[in-house]
Amino acid sequence: LEYYEDLPYPRNLYAAFLSTQDDKIGELLDAVDELGLTEDTIVVFQPDHGHSEEERAHFGGGDSGPYRAGKFSCFEGGIRLPTCVRWPGKIPAGEVRDQMGHGCDWMPTLAEFAGVPLVNENIDGKSITDVIVHGAQSPHEVLHWDQQPFDQWAVREGPWKLIGNVRDETDTGELLTEEDRELFLANLEEDPGEMKNFASERPEIVERMQQLRDDFVASL
Repeated sequence: LEYYEDLPYPRNLYAAFLSTQDDKIGELLDAVDELGLTEDTIVVFQPDHGHSEEERAHFGGGDSGPYRAGKFSCFEGGIRLPTCVRWPGKIPAGEVRDQMGHGCDWMPTLAEFAGVPLVNENIDGKSITDVIVHGAQSPHEVLHWDQQPFDQWAVREGPWKLIGNVRDETDTGELLTEEDRELFLANLEEDPGEMKNFASERPEIVERMQQLRDDFVASL
């Protein structure tokens, strides 16, 4: 806290929290190294959502950069997450992947890396070992999100993402209209900040992706 005393509140608390976390994770990794377990240990570090503006998080301090919104939103600021993976001698070091993946992918991925067969193949996640090791294409053609308790949902196919019952509590960019809040069609290649709703321009995309959503819900 003293180190970051020149930062404004609540950014100072956020920075202090992350630096402390970084130190403690460093101690844990040092212990793994000292025990000689480095090459037998896969480390995955990933947050579970974008930055929080809840009271318990002092109403902010985080930053989604170029992406819209934060926690409790299906805009990219709420669901696009940075991830670090470490397994010395087994996976490439210092490389970056931007293929589409999902948090549910870690179970089948780690199981494949560890040589453990899955008892049930009927799960939401797909192994991304080839993505991590070789930079292969994403195993996902379509991804779904369901954000409760706000009944918000999203479906993504390629560059297109359709969000229903939209939330953006951070007031990023232009305020959402009632029409935007009902259905918001984003194109993440043309507009990665999701400031434009393409729904009225591309009704055929909306219809197709709404059907993908309906089929997904019916399969649950």
